[in-house]
Amino acid sequence: MTKIKSLKKLPVSLVADFFINKGVETGAPISNKKLQKLLYYSQAWSMALVNKPLFKDKIEAWVHGPAIRSVYLEYRSFGFSPIRKIIPTENIKKIIGDTKKFLEEIWRVYGKHDASYLEFLTHNETPWKEARLGVGALDSSDKEISLDSMAEYYSKLLKK
Repeated sequence: MTKIKSLKKLPVSLVADFFINKGVETGAPISNKKLQKLLYYSQAWSMALVNKPLFKDKIEAWVHGPAIRSVYLEYRSFGFSPIRKIIPTENIKKIIGDTKKFLEEIWRVYGKHDASYLEFLTHNETPWKEARLGVGALDSSDKEISLDSMAEYYSKLLKK
């Protein structure tokens, strides 16, 4: 992961716009499911690197992995299909400096993987598993994945 000094807190919708735009830009538009995982990893690595959340929205431990309800609802009409939305350039231009470099790095590391692989990854990592304790494998849940569990887990990965 790139060395980051500080990250500017952003609305989750702007971070989503960044990843949707990257997908379109690279000729591989992303699904809502993949978007959810990219947002999760952005928040998780923000906690590990600067110990501050990138956005304020809570991340819930859903059946298919981490999810942000408001973003899911915004794009649910796409189902498992790619999100086909043109993002205004001025939105993306609002993301600058270390924050832009950070999101580019998240895209570089995780953007090449499909949604199912990212789901598999999150299902095998402690923060999602802890949040799902006591919840059946196919049961819906609105249990939050804590920022502390993300910070602890991903900080340990940094040290390896």
